[in-house]
Amino acid sequence: MKAGWQTKPLGELCEFQRGLTYAKGDEVDISNNVVLRATNIDLTTNLLNFSELKYISDKVAVPDRKKVKKLSLMICTASGSKTHLGKVAYIDDDYDYAFGGFMGMITPMNGLVPKYLFHLMTSAAYKNFISELSDGANINNLKFDDLKKFQVPYPDSPEQQRIVGILDEAFDDIATAKAIAEKNLQMPVLCSKATSNPFSPSGVRGGWRPPWERYVSSLAVRSRRSQSFRKRGRPTTSASFRFVTTRVTNTSFISHALRPDVSATTDDVMIGRYGPPLFQILRGLEGAYNVALMKALPDESRLSRDFLFYFLKHSTILQYVIYHSERAAGQIGVTKETLEPYPIALPSPGDQQKVVERIIELEAETQRLESLYQRKLATLDALKKSLLHHAFTGQLQNYP
Repeated sequence: MKAGWQTKPLGELCEFQRGLTYAKGDEVDISNNVVLRATNIDLTTNLLNFSELKYISDKVAVPDRKKVKKLSLMICTASGSKTHLGKVAYIDDDYDYAFGGFMGMITPMNGLVPKYLFHLMTSAAYKNFISELSDGANINNLKFDDLKKFQVPYPDSPEQQRIVGILDEAFDDIATAKAIAEKNLQMPVLCSKATSNPFSPSGVRGGWRPPWERYVSSLAVRSRRSQSFRKRGRPTTSASFRFVTTRVTNTSFISHALRPDVSATTDDVMIGRYGPPLFQILRGLEGAYNVALMKALPDESRLSRDFLFYFLKHSTILQYVIYHSERAAGQIGVTKETLEPYPIALPSPGDQQKVVERIIELEAETQRLESLYQRKLATLDALKKSLLHHAFTGQLQNYP
């Protein structure tokens, strides 16, 4: 601990208030009485989340002491999940909202800066304290008497304010960096750019840019039981590729329900018939399989297993399957009748191999980028933990 700092139990520095209890019959769809619950504290960011508000009848009188107060902290005191127990959110305004019976409110006093306490109660030291408490018999409940024993590093107010200023600035920067990394991790560019493009107009490096939309058939629904296909144009060729438009009927789809004696090899293209997720495309399986799977056996004189695998995995057939399955009578699932009418445009065997090689290359790049952004997110989390540790042990210098 830094020289000149004190350490005091939380109970000497705060007031504690339990939440509002009410009957199930008091709940209504909408009213002026809003009650915040554990779901209104984001576990990752410790920010208030108002997307799922609970309303109770206006006839219920809510005392002011049961409403969240600006510059206080709302805390989860009971939860079905150990990870949510003790989580806190900083109250930055007077919302005139109550907080529920499984929640509590902590109001700092005696010179304790509220935002300083908030940051402290998101640190590893606090989380370890809560974890040790919840290892006992009452795993889902947090008693104020126990919480009051938490030891608070207690410098003077100017030092607390300095620490808050540094942490706020640093965490804003970290939040921005994490948002960018998470967006890049989830962006379609990592999936569509890396895997879908080989089946799109701008697909393969080296000049393959056929007017794809002119020869891929589209679905025109006549009824739930009858689907027809129409072509937008004639098949075309490019300098690099010659295509033949055909149907997936060149592939045999064998399910366990039809052929209980069949088994899969590691080279076979396997299809998950039920979800979630619906229509998983798998390889590398070996042995007998049950009704949840279906095997796709192409006419390999025209269609390679590798090309079929990536076509089923990355082409727009997925949208077709989802559309069809959502409208099928009975159990939602994929059948051979679902897949057989779907059109497929075939390059030559040599060009199929080029497509496969390009997809493998792009998938490897996708995995590299995903790993890069995952490492960046982990680094940012580690930086935040390190800043909190240094802040409350008196080692925090100016940021950055």
